[in-house]
Amino acid sequence: MLCWGNASYGQGLDDEEIVLEPRKCEFFEGKRVRDVGCGRRHSVFLLEDGTVYTCGCNDLGQLGHDKARKKPEQVVSLDAQNIVAVSCGEAHTLALNDKGQVFAWGLGSDGQLGLSNIEDLIRVPRTVKSLSEVHIAQVACGYWHSLALARGGQIFSWGQNKYGQLGLGMQGAGVSSPQVVQSLQGVPFAQISAGGSHSFGLTLSGAVFGWGSNKFGQLGLSENDDRHFPALLKALRSQRVVYICCGEDHTAALTKEGGVFTFGAGGYGQLGHNTTNHEVNPRKVFELMGNVVTQIACGRQHTLAFIPSSGKIDSFGLGGNGQLGTRSTYNRMSPAPVKGCWRAHTDPVPMDVDLNGLSISEVEQSFCVKRIYAGGDQSFAHYALSQDDSPPVDLRITRPDGQIYTLSNDLIQKWLNHGHGRLSPEITKTQLKIF
Repeated sequence: MLCWGNASYGQGLDDEEIVLEPRKCEFFEGKRVRDVGCGRRHSVFLLEDGTVYTCGCNDLGQLGHDKARKKPEQVVSLDAQNIVAVSCGEAHTLALNDKGQVFAWGLGSDGQLGLSNIEDLIRVPRTVKSLSEVHIAQVACGYWHSLALARGGQIFSWGQNKYGQLGLGMQGAGVSSPQVVQSLQGVPFAQISAGGSHSFGLTLSGAVFGWGSNKFGQLGLSENDDRHFPALLKALRSQRVVYICCGEDHTAALTKEGGVFTFGAGGYGQLGHNTTNHEVNPRKVFELMGNVVTQIACGRQHTLAFIPSSGKIDSFGLGGNGQLGTRSTYNRMSPAPVKGCWRAHTDPVPMDVDLNGLSISEVEQSFCVKRIYAGGDQSFAHYALSQDDSPPVDLRITRPDGQIYTLSNDLIQKWLNHGHGRLSPEITKTQLKIF
């Protein structure tokens, strides 16, 4: 795991306040990371074995434990759970287990924890009971609101609703228990994403719906009015969007062919268009053209893009805390390479040849990136261990985990193999959900 950016609260796993270029997090040496959530001042790490570690600011209980914050500590109260996904807001955290149950902790003053009794803060993870009857596939945190996508296809939202970011057709009062976004019922969603105060849903066919704060055009609707209902983003209709991520006030979309479109606030260059203008319409990042991008990640006011052919990461936007990884604190208005000795997955692994008693890996270790993450003013890259030859994550390929129920050849085959006689309750339940 490599980290860079703001580490002043310990969220970047380093003793220094600001880390200007990717640096190894010794804590994760030899561990396999499955997911990373970045809050404003805290970070959450999910390991392949389902355990959760947190570090950073803990003033509002966002770490889920009471230990010192500078180095990752396990959230012991989740020990009995096999956690499969995590997400962080401004100061709250959500975790999802393999049974589709949601756990929440941290700041709850706007109802963003989804626990019907609004308490200001919860220091130990609690189950979101009102979702316990629903199998949740994905969770996403805005600053003060939360979203969940159920295997049955519904999107739930709760928390602050000042800008209509819950998509419930009204604005104002926050909601402390998860509500179904009724206007999206029956639409098959592939992904949900949340920014500071805006939300997105992406359908399996690539249609993009956005709602909430639109002050800077972060919904991509060619104007600046907030939306209290989900609105279809028509400008990207022909682009076949496959992944969306949101910063505080900006949005980035990845297309099937590996192009990147950005829109919303551009004041720090986080849109990558070589200006500091805000964009109310999705605009292609031209400087990334010619490269196939397979991963994007948005921090508060910066953006990362991963290009597998070279193994390199590009960054742009706010750089004051080192979050661009360019060895400087300047803002970048167009994509700039993150410093590091990167190698593509297809490159030969450098052999440990003896050079005056030093192995090459000590002289110059090259990193093969698996997955990039960003949030707040920090950035992370998970890299492959030498014995791991699987390719980096490609966000353009839908992964079966975290998806709604859909009909697939495998599933049909499974049903056909069942033979005669009564269907098991599991099969009938799945069929009911799909159809």
